[in-house]
Amino acid sequence: MLSATPANTRQAAERAADRIAGLAGSAEPGTRLGTKSELRALCGVSVSTFNEALRLLQARGLVSVRPGPGGGLFAAEQSPMVRLGNTMLALDAEPTSVAEAIRIRDALDPLLIEDALWHASPADIAEMRTILDEMGRAAEAEDATAFARANWRLHARIASTSPHVLLRALYASLLDLIEAHTLDVLPDGVRPLPEYLRERHRLHTDLIDAVARHDHAAAKHLIHTHKTAAHPGATE
Repeated sequence: MLSATPANTRQAAERAADRIAGLAGSAEPGTRLGTKSELRALCGVSVSTFNEALRLLQARGLVSVRPGPGGGLFAAEQSPMVRLGNTMLALDAEPTSVAEAIRIRDALDPLLIEDALWHASPADIAEMRTILDEMGRAAEAEDATAFARANWRLHARIASTSPHVLLRALYASLLDLIEAHTLDVLPDGVRPLPEYLRERHRLHTDLIDAVARHDHAAAKHLIHTHKTAAHPGATE
């Protein structure tokens, strides 16, 4: 019998994580999926491999772990529709990968705004405002999908002002992954869609205005609002 290699262990952990992610994705948030022992037996993996799978699941925000009697693994707030503030992404595949991509992208946004504050030219700002106009038209039309895609183009344009090649490439790859697996953007019923889209359009307009003024304090506050106003879940 061949001994497991690190690569084989990682692949087994990914398969186990995907299997449990499927259970979590089809369950209501807060649903108990089973004990660690039960789920490890279901996946047919070793303790160490299961622990790696659990680490992946927790990093992707798909499960929570509760100790004690009645504890175990529970479906987290994420679902097959990755939450996007007041909207949800209807995905064709790989919800865990998309959730992870959104999480990493959100973490990179402050770095890219900081670069834009230093490096965005008047021509860059003018192009950003053109995309903002598209977002405004989509908001007025109550077209959440068009709004989200214009929003992604705006963030890509902001990223393009960074002098850091690796950062730009990573961010662009994350946006490509998110967009490639998005079929539609749907309201989740928390707030009226027109109100939400107009609010997000104003926030992005204010953010680009702050970048144009090189107003670091205002931009820092707005990017924080951008991340927190739309939670729980991933922001847009």
